[in-house]
Amino acid sequence: MLPRCAVGVCHVLMLVLCVSAAEDFDWTKNHHGSFYYGTFPAGFSWGAGGSAYQTEGAWDKDGKGLSIWDVFSHKKGKIQQNDTGDFSCEGYYKVKDDVSLMKELRLNHYRFSISWPRLLPTGIKSDHVNEKGIQYYDHLINHLLENKITPIVTLYHWDLPQVLQEKYGGWQNISMVNYFSEFANLCFERFGDRVKYWITFNNPWSVAVEGYETGEHAPGLRLRGTGAYRAAHHIIKAHAKVWHTYDTQWRGKQKGLVGIALSGEWGEPVDISNQKDIEAAERYVQFHLGWFATPIFHGDYPQVMKDFIGRKSVQQGLGTSRLPTFSPQEKSYIKGTCDFLGIGHFTTRYITQKNNPSGRSSSNYFSDRDLAELVDPRWPDPGSEWLYAVPWGFRRLLNFVKTQYGNPMIYVTENGVSEKMLCTELCDEWRIQYYKDYINEMLKAIKDGVNVKGYTAWSLLDKFEWDEGFSERFGLYYVDFRNKNKPRYPKASVQFYKRIISSNGFPNQREVENWRRKAVETCSSSNQLLAADPLTSHMEMVTEIVVPTVCTLSILLSAIFLMFLLRRRN
Repeated sequence: MLPRCAVGVCHVLMLVLCVSAAEDFDWTKNHHGSFYYGTFPAGFSWGAGGSAYQTEGAWDKDGKGLSIWDVFSHKKGKIQQNDTGDFSCEGYYKVKDDVSLMKELRLNHYRFSISWPRLLPTGIKSDHVNEKGIQYYDHLINHLLENKITPIVTLYHWDLPQVLQEKYGGWQNISMVNYFSEFANLCFERFGDRVKYWITFNNPWSVAVEGYETGEHAPGLRLRGTGAYRAAHHIIKAHAKVWHTYDTQWRGKQKGLVGIALSGEWGEPVDISNQKDIEAAERYVQFHLGWFATPIFHGDYPQVMKDFIGRKSVQQGLGTSRLPTFSPQEKSYIKGTCDFLGIGHFTTRYITQKNNPSGRSSSNYFSDRDLAELVDPRWPDPGSEWLYAVPWGFRRLLNFVKTQYGNPMIYVTENGVSEKMLCTELCDEWRIQYYKDYINEMLKAIKDGVNVKGYTAWSLLDKFEWDEGFSERFGLYYVDFRNKNKPRYPKASVQFYKRIISSNGFPNQREVENWRRKAVETCSSSNQLLAADPLTSHMEMVTEIVVPTVCTLSILLSAIFLMFLLRRRN
């Protein structure tokens, strides 16, 4: 809970400000509550996404090697409820079923990732190429294309082969650059005749910070103050090498594009009249999105990162900065290695200046930034502790990218909202509202001149949510993980998103309101059927939740009433 003074400040400061305002974007007219009715440019691409470890299952089938997530999720206490992605959605066996869902949604593209250890079990091409893994992705790509759905393929969505982690220390080791390039080259060779959109890395911020700084994600290392920066440094070099490999060896005959998908949450200054808060908010964005985007577009790390980490390293008594440096040759090699920029965006934070100590034991990525993050308690929060619905931040972030990086071609590669619920809830009106508002802010950004070419709803299916296991659901389609067959059920948001796609935007107020009404009507009968599941299937989950939801309470009350009836009969 925020202190009252901070809450008051947040309430007062709902007027907006851009930290690095573009001259051609009038921030004072960015009213939070306004809705823009209109359509997207012709040819705008609508999609949905998922990733290999989160959806495929078949973790040890058909010659697949272990990934760091296979090993990490099997360690007790690392994942909520000790869940694993061993089976997840069983997407490995349900390609035709899932593509039929995409066709029903009328998607233009589907974004998925290729599991490195499914193709190269040890991560090293010279050891062994698993042809059954190749066949699986061939089948998926071909089936998408047969249904006129464009594949957008991510090469690395966090599932590093475990052998590379054990032998070399994973992304802490420069050797990953060559191993990753080898893997990417194999993918270009086998799939590049059909795949024209390649993403090297998905959200490398999470790989670096949560994998090598906090240890919340695989491989679970806590190398505070150095691990994240070293991992990021090698990831940026690996991205550049893969881009150059494609550019020199494959682009001429395959005519594809290679980009990277970066996460970016917007940072808004708490006090718009306080220069320190304004600078802190920009620092928040630069330490997150700019950490990777600035080297790729401009050749080097953001100056603010070099200044802050360098100064704190000196205060620690270190001879050099904890932030690695690029040589002049590396800067030139890295700069411009992006045919399109993927943006994953979910939420926003208010940011204020906060001076953190610089002691050897206290220095880490988070303290290096000298800032504090706040949220407005009025922002909608469907259950995930980090994800608040703040649509206006999306437009600001997209304009920031336009200004900072020369208006690159953008594909929104992840945007969506999760929920934490015990019961099945197919009538997900909060998700409809989230998509409606965020997609509309993206439309406004396009009207501002931002070069957005496509949008990917995250995600197509409920799936394994990393350290949260199956406790959070992002899907347009509900997946019953208790059922061995992992059946899929459409949520109301499926119908709403389908209408946006069919209309290529928001034609008028009456029609959009009608979409919502019809979407909720379509989910009601299915919702009642699923709600009739036996009580016992919910009981174990009920006891593990501390704060009961309305749904939980209804289950508990039903159980109490049942016990009361049984006692009366006895």
